[in-house]
Amino acid sequence: MHALPDGEAELSLVIRLPWEDVARLGQEAGRLASQMQRPVTLDEAVSHRLRSARPAASHAKPAAEQSASVSSGAGVTSLPRISGTA
Repeated sequence: MHALPDGEAELSLVIRLPWEDVARLGQEAGRLASQMQRPVTLDEAVSHRLRSARPAASHAKPAAEQSASVSSGAGVTSLPRISGTA
Protein backbone atom coordinates (compact mmCIF):
# COMPACT_ATOMS: atom_id res chain seq x y z
CA MET A 1 0.00 0.00 0.00
CA HIS A 2 1.24 3.49 -0.72
CA ALA A 3 -0.11 7.01 -0.48
CA LEU A 4 -1.08 8.96 -3.58
CA PRO A 5 -0.60 12.72 -4.04
CA ASP A 6 -4.37 13.30 -4.12
CA GLY A 7 -4.74 12.06 -0.53
CA GLU A 8 -5.93 8.55 -1.39
CA ALA A 9 -4.06 5.28 -0.93
CA GLU A 10 -3.37 2.56 -3.46
CA LEU A 11 -3.41 -1.12 -2.53
CA SER A 12 -2.13 -3.73 -4.94
CA LEU A 13 -3.43 -7.28 -4.79
CA VAL A 14 -3.94 -10.28 -7.02
CA ILE A 15 -7.33 -11.96 -7.32
CA ARG A 16 -8.65 -14.73 -9.53
CA LEU A 17 -11.85 -13.98 -11.41
CA PRO A 18 -14.08 -16.06 -13.63
CA TRP A 19 -14.10 -14.86 -17.25
CA GLU A 20 -17.72 -13.78 -16.83
CA ASP A 21 -16.68 -11.22 -14.19
CA VAL A 22 -13.81 -10.01 -16.40
CA ALA A 23 -16.30 -9.55 -19.24
CA ARG A 24 -18.59 -7.53 -16.95
CA LEU A 25 -15.66 -5.32 -15.99
CA GLY A 26 -14.94 -4.82 -19.68
CA GLN A 27 -18.54 -3.72 -20.18
CA GLU A 28 -18.21 -1.34 -17.24
CA ALA A 29 -14.97 0.08 -18.70
CA GLY A 30 -16.74 0.63 -22.04
CA ARG A 31 -19.64 2.39 -20.35
CA LEU A 32 -17.30 4.62 -18.35
CA ALA A 33 -15.23 5.37 -21.46
CA SER A 34 -18.40 6.57 -23.21
CA GLN A 35 -19.27 8.80 -20.26
CA MET A 36 -15.76 10.20 -19.81
CA GLN A 37 -14.98 10.46 -23.53
CA ARG A 38 -11.58 8.77 -23.04
CA PRO A 39 -10.17 5.26 -22.75
CA VAL A 40 -10.75 3.55 -19.39
CA THR A 41 -8.68 0.65 -18.06
CA LEU A 42 -10.09 -2.37 -16.27
CA ASP A 43 -8.30 -1.09 -13.14
CA GLU A 44 -10.30 2.15 -13.36
CA ALA A 45 -13.52 0.19 -13.93
CA VAL A 46 -12.83 -1.94 -10.85
CA SER A 47 -12.05 1.13 -8.76
CA HIS A 48 -15.21 2.89 -9.93
CA ARG A 49 -17.28 -0.23 -9.30
CA LEU A 50 -15.95 -0.68 -5.79
CA ARG A 51 -16.55 2.97 -4.95
CA SER A 52 -20.11 2.95 -6.28
CA ALA A 53 -21.04 -0.38 -4.62
CA ARG A 54 -19.79 0.27 -1.09
CA PRO A 55 -21.82 -1.57 1.53
CA ALA A 56 -23.15 0.80 4.17
CA ALA A 57 -20.87 0.91 7.23
CA SER A 58 -19.33 -2.51 6.59
CA HIS A 59 -16.27 -1.40 8.55
CA ALA A 60 -18.44 -0.97 11.63
CA LYS A 61 -19.47 -4.62 11.91
CA PRO A 62 -18.35 -6.46 15.03
CA ALA A 63 -15.20 -8.54 14.46
CA ALA A 64 -17.05 -11.87 14.85
CA GLU A 65 -19.58 -10.86 12.21
CA GLN A 66 -16.83 -9.77 9.78
CA SER A 67 -14.88 -13.00 10.15
CA ALA A 68 -18.07 -15.01 9.60
CA SER A 69 -18.78 -13.25 6.31
CA VAL A 70 -15.18 -13.70 5.13
CA SER A 71 -15.07 -17.39 6.02
CA SER A 72 -18.45 -18.05 4.39
CA GLY A 73 -16.83 -17.86 0.96
CA ALA A 74 -18.33 -14.52 -0.06
CA GLY A 75 -16.35 -13.35 -3.05
CA VAL A 76 -16.51 -11.27 -6.18
CA THR A 77 -19.65 -13.08 -7.30
CA SER A 78 -21.46 -11.75 -4.23
CA LEU A 79 -20.90 -8.14 -5.36
CA PRO A 80 -23.72 -6.38 -7.18
CA ARG A 81 -23.63 -7.12 -10.90
CA ILE A 82 -22.21 -4.39 -13.12
CA SER A 83 -24.80 -4.63 -15.87
CA GLY A 84 -27.70 -5.15 -13.50
CA THR A 85 -28.43 -8.61 -14.87
CA ALA A 86 -27.85 -11.86 -13.02
